[in-house]
Amino acid sequence: MAEEQKKKKTSIPEFVNQVQSETKKVVWPTREETIRTSIFVFIMMVVLSLFFLGVDSVFNALVKFLLSLA
Repeated sequence: MAEEQKKKKTSIPEFVNQVQSETKKVVWPTREETIRTSIFVFIMMVVLSLFFLGVDSVFNALVKFLLSLA
């Protein structure tokens, strides 16, 4: 009997009603939260970009040094 309930298809109107009821439960961020989060993401992007630039530069120098020995 549990297998029959799993295989039961949801009708389109019922699906739309479920989607609408779930959408009403969503807590949307305020404008201030969105701006604050966007600024944080931008700052982290810059910090990580600089970090990976440094790591890449170190590896580049290391590889050039090792190739100069050969």
